[in-house]
Amino acid sequence: MTTSMIFFILLAILAIASAVAMIASRSAIYSALFLVLNFLAVAVIYLMLGAPFVSLAQITVYAGAIMILFIFVIMLLGTKKLDSEEPLKWQRPLAILLSTALVIEGAYVLVTRIGSHALATAATSELADPKTLGMVLFQKYALPFEIVSVILLVAAIGAVVLSRHDSKPGGN
Repeated sequence: MTTSMIFFILLAILAIASAVAMIASRSAIYSALFLVLNFLAVAVIYLMLGAPFVSLAQITVYAGAIMILFIFVIMLLGTKKLDSEEPLKWQRPLAILLSTALVIEGAYVLVTRIGSHALATAATSELADPKTLGMVLFQKYALPFEIVSVILLVAAIGAVVLSRHDSKPGGN
């Protein structure tokens, strides 16, 4: 094993551990800070793979601007204690089942791809130059880019709807 592969594995473990800690944390602020740690670990992985623009965009956009927005919203809306009882009993077993399937799938991909260059190939010139990256993104991957933008728009609308306070009597 090379030094870069060991460093990659350590960063991957850090990214996975910070993601798990983000989900498991009871405090919204701590969850946001674990998310920043996850973004930074992913940014270093991008840098190792030869994509400095994507790495800096990851740090600037996600770890910087988006997390400031998250922290601002958390401070503005406050956090409330969640009930200890689960309103939907089927969610936890389904989440455990899907998480187990994801881990098994990831392990299968790692085991079948060990030794191939597909795991840690260096980025092409498409990811290194911002102009070329933009051209590839908007020409070759225009449809997935638009699908992601619609998903983000739906998520933003859902967040507004979920955080809205009803003024009707008897409302939430």
